[in-house]
Amino acid sequence: MSASCHDEGGADATLTEAPRIALVGAPNSGKTSVFNGLTGLHAKTGNYPGVTVSRYVGTARTGRHRHLVEDLPGTYGLEPISPDEQITVDVLDGRLEGADRPDALLVVADATTLRRSLGFVAQVLARGLPACVVVTFTDELARRQGRLDIDALRQALGVLVLPVVGHRGVGIGQLREQLTTWRAWPAPAVPPPTEPGERDAWAESVLAFAGYRPPERHRVTQRIDAVLLHPLWGTAVFFAVMMLFFQTVFTLAAPLQDGLESLFTWLSGQVDAHVSSPWLSGLLGDALIGGVGGVLVFVPQIVLLFLLLALLEGVGYMARAAFLMDRVMARFGLEGRAFVALLSSFACAIPGIMATRTLPSARDRLATMMAAPLMTCSARLPVYVLLIGLLIDPSVTVGPFGAQGLVMFGLYLLGAVSAMLAAWVFKTIGDRRGQAMPFFMELPPYRLPAPRAVLVAMWSSARAFLHKCSTVIIATSVVLWLLLNLPLHTDAQLRAAGVDTTDSVAVSAYTVDHSYAADLGRLVAPVFDPLGFDWRINVGVLSAQAARETFVATLGQVASAEDPEQPARALGAMTYSDGPRAGEPVFTAPTIAALLIYFVYALQCMATVAVLRRETGTWRWPTIAFTYLTVLAWLMAYLARTATVLLGG
Repeated sequence: MSASCHDEGGADATLTEAPRIALVGAPNSGKTSVFNGLTGLHAKTGNYPGVTVSRYVGTARTGRHRHLVEDLPGTYGLEPISPDEQITVDVLDGRLEGADRPDALLVVADATTLRRSLGFVAQVLARGLPACVVVTFTDELARRQGRLDIDALRQALGVLVLPVVGHRGVGIGQLREQLTTWRAWPAPAVPPPTEPGERDAWAESVLAFAGYRPPERHRVTQRIDAVLLHPLWGTAVFFAVMMLFFQTVFTLAAPLQDGLESLFTWLSGQVDAHVSSPWLSGLLGDALIGGVGGVLVFVPQIVLLFLLLALLEGVGYMARAAFLMDRVMARFGLEGRAFVALLSSFACAIPGIMATRTLPSARDRLATMMAAPLMTCSARLPVYVLLIGLLIDPSVTVGPFGAQGLVMFGLYLLGAVSAMLAAWVFKTIGDRRGQAMPFFMELPPYRLPAPRAVLVAMWSSARAFLHKCSTVIIATSVVLWLLLNLPLHTDAQLRAAGVDTTDSVAVSAYTVDHSYAADLGRLVAPVFDPLGFDWRINVGVLSAQAARETFVATLGQVASAEDPEQPARALGAMTYSDGPRAGEPVFTAPTIAALLIYFVYALQCMATVAVLRRETGTWRWPTIAFTYLTVLAWLMAYLARTATVLLGG
């Protein structure tokens, strides 16, 4: 059933010119795994719609041949109802500004859902571009007693058809070789019909010709879902999983964190012992090791957080969580796709905001974007771990659970509930008459995730955290170090102030307490005094506007200056240096509670503000978000402090 070929003849692209091959398919069809296999890039894979909301471009090389492979957002059809689906249609039609129409297409179809996939294949083939159909999950089809004749399917469609098991790399080499002959790929003698009714009949005839037998229902998945999707038991399991999640983050990462703390303490001591220049020693020991190192000690928690998220996503549980939360989201006027976007914000608010492109309703997109910064991102984790460690002894337990993990779970839950309430407020204000759009979401069968895919997902997220440490946090730490060490004081001035100039710790403490940073912290004291913050905390809160982690870096520098041998002990023993509370401990239970709640709500990430500006196309909404979240953070922190005092904290 094949006819003439597309643009016969001509040499394929070499390293000097590269054709563009677009990869299209439905969510969960294995598209991104095929992309990773072809290009060697590590794009994030996901088991629920909405993960891939942007285009990814990589290079597939075969000998001297080079092809640009473009991974388009997943979509179930070419009648777009959301911005990410519109991107796919615009690329295929050559309407996307700055991007030409692809030279050829790789159309990914899931063998276990081939009946539904063929409708999408028909729409793509009707575009008239050279196309190769990539059939994925053929191993799972066979394992579940399904059947498909690939050769017969190739004849029925009239195009090249290749079976691929992307997560295992099976068939990737053959597919890469076929890219070199894209000009000679066969085309259907008669294009598939475009009318829905005719298209369904066409799909049935293709399936019959290919001897397709759908797979049996996944028995293990059925049994597990009977519990996990139950309105009562499923919700209970969800909360149990999340509680165990945070217990694991605290328990397993603690030894590694202690080891890193010892390493950075040793490095700081080596700087003091071998660097004679006070300024260079301070820059290396306090700014970089004390500041940036104070953030890097939380890398074990960050990596473990991303590893657990990747495992839950890879095994298929996150899709179930989205299904369960769809009922909850409906009570707030939103739908399951909004939960997918909010879930993405656990790693960072930026991909969460970008994931709102999957939402068909503009009002839903805006409401979800305004709520996404309230989801507890990984940048808050170092702050939470530091403050919870100051507040609660690791040995304290509540039943079988550690108290530290329970508090962490409570903070994440508070952020999630607050995000949904904020989304409901913005949705109600903006669209009182709006109706929820129908939400279609496929629940993939439970699968053991490929270790490589899990590690890649974990590393890509952890690398973003490390990149921030190597750029924003280093720059901020250096600026903070200058503010904490200027102006310079002569020995005469120090002696006049009663400081022993031979005691380096006393000199450092006096310098910090009379620095430009101290002046700045005391300048804003009227704002934060009701929350119990002293000027050092104020400087940390202000520095956190660039990135939340710099709060930890700021306290790390201050602690290193006051007690370079035991900076953690210095934080616990820190007292107010002046004012009516002079001599009292700074980090009391009410102050720590206020700080924790402040960080739950405050929008302290300029990159998030910039993405809000880009996605909304105006400064109005980022300004509203920053203002309402800052005011809300102050009010909730004040309530938390007041409640803790009343409870005798």
